[in-house]
Amino acid sequence: AEKHAGVSCVTASMDDIQFEEAARVGQIISIRTKVNRAFKTSMEVGIKVTVQDVLTNAEKIVSVAFATYVAKPVDAGKVELKPVELLSAEDHLEHSLAIERRRIRLGYVQVFQKLMQESNKEGDFYTCEEKDAVSTEHTHVQSTELVLPPHANHHGNTFGGQIMAWMQTVASISASRLCHSHPILKSVNMFKFWGPSFVGDRLVFNAIVNNTFHNSVEVGVRVEAYNCEEWIKDQPRHINSAFLIFNAVNDKGELLTFPRVKP
Repeated sequence: AEKHAGVSCVTASMDDIQFEEAARVGQIISIRTKVNRAFKTSMEVGIKVTVQDVLTNAEKIVSVAFATYVAKPVDAGKVELKPVELLSAEDHLEHSLAIERRRIRLGYVQVFQKLMQESNKEGDFYTCEEKDAVSTEHTHVQSTELVLPPHANHHGNTFGGQIMAWMQTVASISASRLCHSHPILKSVNMFKFWGPSFVGDRLVFNAIVNNTFHNSVEVGVRVEAYNCEEWIKDQPRHINSAFLIFNAVNDKGELLTFPRVKP
């Protein structure tokens, strides 16, 4: 993103990320990225992650993801980006698809906001009457992390990937309280950066199971940041939220069934 913009850039959001394969210790990870399209002040960066087994040389796709970046403002003004130079048929295809993904991305936010407004109406709350339903309170997990220099980029901002890794840890513990096994991350949905965090910030992660769907479970994670002054005054900054989907398998590789939950 910075190579294209010529100035410092920050991540604005990530599209939903699906994990097709699990990368394991001893395997080789390859990450390829390129700017697919530059809009007026934002750009889409495509990310392809593959894993290679050193014994068989077999290569499999772990994930294909799309991130939205914006250039850091200069003198309080937004930076307009130059168009992407298209060199191949694949470049032209991704350039065309990027505008459609952007349209879906913006529509997705509007649909979700409308859904939240409708679900907040009085009397429109879900209740589970099943006798053996597990209270979601049992799945609540909280963790606090101090952002140190290795956790941040060259601008002093916390790496988005580091935040996602911490989110996965608390979400995995939350899900494990239902399946009593090691949950496997299948997707990260609606991962959006609402604001930055910096070296020295305390990040508080709250995770809880929202619902189960037979062989899968959705865990919601909210991230709040505090600097020293905010920490004393208990004035958090909401910087991230996401929904993580997990499943779990037994020793035979068979999917485990999650119990119903009671909100």
